[in-house]
Amino acid sequence: MALALLWMSTAVQAEPVAGTIKTEPKTGMQFVWVPSGCFNMGSDNGAADEKPVHNVCFNQGFWMSKYEVTQAQYQRVMEENPSEYKTDPNKPVEKVNWSDARFMAAEMSYVAGGTYRLPSEAEWEYACKAGRESTYCGSGDLTTRLGWYDGKNDKTTQVVGERRANEWGLHDMSGNVSEWTEDCSNDNYEGAPSDGSAWVAGDCDKRVLRGSSWYYYPAGMRSSDRYRSPARARDDSFGIRLVQMEGESSGDTMLSSGDAMSLVQFNEDNY
Repeated sequence: MALALLWMSTAVQAEPVAGTIKTEPKTGMQFVWVPSGCFNMGSDNGAADEKPVHNVCFNQGFWMSKYEVTQAQYQRVMEENPSEYKTDPNKPVEKVNWSDARFMAAEMSYVAGGTYRLPSEAEWEYACKAGRESTYCGSGDLTTRLGWYDGKNDKTTQVVGERRANEWGLHDMSGNVSEWTEDCSNDNYEGAPSDGSAWVAGDCDKRVLRGSSWYYYPAGMRSSDRYRSPARARDDSFGIRLVQMEGESSGDTMLSSGDAMSLVQFNEDNY
């Protein structure tokens, strides 16, 4: 009986609190816990490809990188930096295509241990909205608090983390660089998965990017806005954010969301 209770207590463990931060020690990359739950994906007020609004549920939470992958982090893993804007190593890496982004995730898995990958489009939007029906990825004024976009960026990328995080502690999900997801291109959400997994049917020569970038206007910063590009395209506005599932780690250090709030936040062709 005692052994059975011990097994139950270790097998059934509460997931981390939303916003909990962990640091991968070999690369220094920080990840934020995105909890399990459900949300309405898409928008009735957006473009045709954002419809129909549909409910998506995650039975398991996941870790998402707190910031867009920086040039320094990419260099550490890939031993190169393809970026156009190299004035600061803490700017996001860019000029990466979808295959580059996936290869970086695979190399990160080798270097750090565990399994790292691109987020599904549903994971990205769920993490962006952070339990709210918000226009952008976080609360507050887009122009001064949340995003880097055309007219607010000196026509270049910016150091990650300088704008306000959303409610789960994720930075730069509105603007700076557009972030590759795993999903293939589809004209709307008819037939989209409801379990949060990547949609790997459709036009897979094109892949979906989310979050918009320094290059675009505020309308593209909306939490439900979608952008589709040829998977082989490299652009100085295309970047990377990674996901890791719970338990797929090696030697990470973890901070609760309360502890994290007390810290100063700093601020060709392979296809």
